[in-house]
Amino acid sequence: MNKLKTTLTGLALVIGMTSASAFAAPIEIKFSHVVAENTPKGQMAIKFKQLVDERLKGKVEVNVYPNAQLFGDNKVLEAMLLGDVEIAAPSLSKFNKYTKQLQVFDLPFLFKDMAAVDRFQQGPAGQGLLNALDKKGLVGLGYLHNGMKQLSASNPIKTPADIKGKKFRIMSSDALAAQFEAVGAVPLKKPFSEVFTLLQTRAIDGQENTWSNIYSKKFFEVQPYITESNHGVLDYFVVTSKEFWMGLDDDLRPQVKKALDEAIAYGNQIAADKANIDRQAIVNSKRSKVLSLTDAERALWVEAMKPVWSQFEDEIGKDLIQAAVKSNM
Repeated sequence: MNKLKTTLTGLALVIGMTSASAFAAPIEIKFSHVVAENTPKGQMAIKFKQLVDERLKGKVEVNVYPNAQLFGDNKVLEAMLLGDVEIAAPSLSKFNKYTKQLQVFDLPFLFKDMAAVDRFQQGPAGQGLLNALDKKGLVGLGYLHNGMKQLSASNPIKTPADIKGKKFRIMSSDALAAQFEAVGAVPLKKPFSEVFTLLQTRAIDGQENTWSNIYSKKFFEVQPYITESNHGVLDYFVVTSKEFWMGLDDDLRPQVKKALDEAIAYGNQIAADKANIDRQAIVNSKRSKVLSLTDAERALWVEAMKPVWSQFEDEIGKDLIQAAVKSNM
């Protein structure tokens, strides 16, 4: 009788465990970002959710929180380390307090176009940077494009002399500040949400941004001139916490990564298309005049700003800067 009881108890325990396993809640991945759903980043996040829903239904569930519904970019990394969010994609400039190496993307005139950026990011040096946050408990999962940056201003800007003394809004980055100081401009670190009002009231003279941001945030409506400088890159770093990532089952992790890689490629294509479409929309609006640089004018900018590279060489690493330069070839 005792043997029978023991057997039945064991059987019940196994059945209970199997039942609990069968009805276990899926792993939740909260994806927090600060932009609208119709942006490349927003569309990438939605695509990631769709792919995970199709392939890992019942095992993993992705919930996307756009428009800073959960956290802004300045708080999301701290929240991630506390386990309050699993994936985010802040701009590369937001990681300065965690690693100085990602400042390589803030150096002026380092990349000639997005193809060069892509070659660097997908090459050994760029892929190595995905681990730059390891000691801080974060894991880089990929790069999401926004595009090359242009200069918008209240006056026409063709040469470095035209920008001297002008106040320009920048993201919170010492390298970006040094970039404008190199040409005698006054860099001001201000939140992105305040830029339109600052431009509209002439509290600042200009700003740097991608075609997508200049168009979607209507900066072109309050800035009569945009210089097509392509002087820098604005990209995002898709990250998660090391604790969460390594806590995923070995069979799930590569499937989640594959879905994310496909979603990032999808978002990057949207970003490339949108840059061309939004640039043309600004031209068509006739609200802002787009100015092109001659080779000679561009050479003046490069000559004036290139010293910023050596200024940050010790923090970033000379080898990283050289790898970025080679990506242009």
